Amino acid sequence: MRGFKSLSTKEPSAIDLEAGGTLYPGLSHGENLLRWGFIRKVYGILAAQLVLTTIVSSVFVFSPPVNDLLKGSPGLMLFLIFLPFVLLWPLYIYQQKHPLNFVFLGLFTACLSVSVGVTCANTDGSIVLEALILTSAVVSALTAYTFWASKKGKDFSYLGPILFSCLMVLVVTGFMQMFFPLGPVSNAIYGGLGAMIFSGYVVYDTDNLIKRHTYDEYIWASVTLYLDILNLFLTILRMMRSSD
Repeated sequence: MRGFKSLSTKEPSAIDLEAGGTLYPGLSHGENLLRWGFIRKVYGILAAQLVLTTIVSSVFVFSPPVNDLLKGSPGLMLFLIFLPFVLLWPLYIYQQKHPLNFVFLGLFTACLSVSVGVTCANTDGSIVLEALILTSAVVSALTAYTFWASKKGKDFSYLGPILFSCLMVLVVTGFMQMFFPLGPVSNAIYGGLGAMIFSGYVVYDTDNLIKRHTYDEYIWASVTLYLDILNLFLTILRMMRSSD
């Protein structure tokens, strides 16, 4: 009888350890298990997206003819730049319909990876490596902080309107640069502000992943985090190129 009691008292702690701990106060044990499973699924998809981006970017960096082909075809490059925006619509519509959701997700990721690859191929390798290391450190730190803060009962939903407003200002400023180019110092400041905004989005979207996304929104949750990381990397890269 004592052995049975000791076994039953140890079992819940073992299950909690497997689940990764309670995500935020007030979450039931069963819901906590389901939410952790959802989080693992999203980060698995996100890891696959980042691996695909790394592979495609490596092709452009280590294969100059491929990079020269796109540099000599501005129409094709412009098409590949705007294609991800077009793919966002069917990706959102079919995000819960397998296998179409993964097909559109793969196309969306591949198109964005081409733009990243061209940017990296035309940037000094040491700067790309520094930007990659810095992005990895920032994303890891912000993700760990958000999980810790959520466990303590903090909420970051208030960041949504603030970050959206800042992003609109950033986008408009980016379009204005086409007609009124900024100087090196202004470019560095612009990149720094962009890095701060997308760092805020990493926290905001991770908080949504923990608390607000439903279990069938794993595709869209991975897309938002992927865009946050990708934009953070590109803004850091731009900032370092300007300062260099």
